[in-house]
Amino acid sequence: MADIQVKLVKSLIGSTKPQIATARALGLHKIGDVTVQPDNAATQGKVRKLAHLVEVSEAKQGGAN
Repeated sequence: MADIQVKLVKSLIGSTKPQIATARALGLHKIGDVTVQPDNAATQGKVRKLAHLVEVSEAKQGGAN
């Protein structure tokens, strides 16, 4: 299963408490934060809830940090 990269591009100010909690669960705290998540149904549901705040792309595989 592939991974997806999720980036917070808009502020969480004015978002509902469940949306903020979902962003925190994805590891997104500030604008510009990027996390790599597994591409499964749970993650897709979280991303769908925050679709207006995040950008999603396919994560690069095998890259050294």
